[in-house]
Amino acid sequence: MNPINQLRFAVSDRIDDKDVSPSHVSLALLGEFQRDVSDFLKGSNRDVDPSKVLVSIENGSLSMVASELLLAASMLWVDLEHLKAKDSLSLIDPKRASIVERWQLIAQKNPDRRYLVADQTSQVSFFSVDSTSDFHKMDDMWVGVEKYLYGYVFDIGGSPKANVHLKLENGVTLLIDATKKLLVQGENRLYRHALLHITAEENLITGKLRNYKLVKFDNYQPNYDEAEFNLMVERGTKAWADVPDATEWLETLRGNHA
Repeated sequence: MNPINQLRFAVSDRIDDKDVSPSHVSLALLGEFQRDVSDFLKGSNRDVDPSKVLVSIENGSLSMVASELLLAASMLWVDLEHLKAKDSLSLIDPKRASIVERWQLIAQKNPDRRYLVADQTSQVSFFSVDSTSDFHKMDDMWVGVEKYLYGYVFDIGGSPKANVHLKLENGVTLLIDATKKLLVQGENRLYRHALLHITAEENLITGKLRNYKLVKFDNYQPNYDEAEFNLMVERGTKAWADVPDATEWLETLRGNHA
C-alpha cells in the first residue's frame, strides 16, 4: 500500500429517527469518535502526533478527514493493509486492534452504527465495521523449534521433575525441563555460565516461547585463548606467504584491474 496524506474516518448512526450528521450528533458520540480517531492514528507507539494533524468535519454521516504528517507513519499503513483481512487483529498495533474490537461490539448491539476508514482522495475503503463484521485474532499457532540459550545456571535439580533455572543476560529467568541423566553428565554446571541446546514451542504470531526442554549442555568457551589465537595467526601467515600484495590480489579477484 502506498501511503497517502488524507484519511477519512466516518461513523453512521440514527438519533431520534434522523441520520447522524455534523449538525445532528450527540456530544457523547462526537467526543467518543474524536478520541477513537486520535488513538487510532497514534497507535501504541505514537506513529502520528494528533496535535499536528489537521481535521475537517464533513457532511455525509459524521466524517473526520485527517491530513498532514500521515505519509511517514509507516506502521499505520501496514496495519491498514492488514485490516483488509478479518483475522488480522493479532497482527496490528494492539491499541488499533482494541478500537476495532470496540467498534465491532458497539455495532453488534446497534445495527444502525457503522464505521468506515477510507482514502479521502479515491474514496476507496480500507475497512468498515458494522453489525455483520467479524474481525478477530488468529488462533494461537505453536510450532516446535530448537534454540541455543546462553546464561547463568543458578539452580539445578528439582523433585520430582528435574530442571534447570537459567538467567539470561537480559535478566529474564527460565525454567527448563531436563532429565536427571542429563544433569549428572559431565562437569558440574551449577553457578556457572553455560550454553544450553533446548527445544521449545514458538508462537508464530508473537514469537513467544514455552515448554522449554533441555537437549544437552553445549561446549562453549567465551574466554580469550592466546595460544589458539597465535596458532590461527601463524596458519594465516603461512597461507598468505606466496601473495606479495594482498590488496592487489583482492582487487584482481574483484575485477578491478589497473
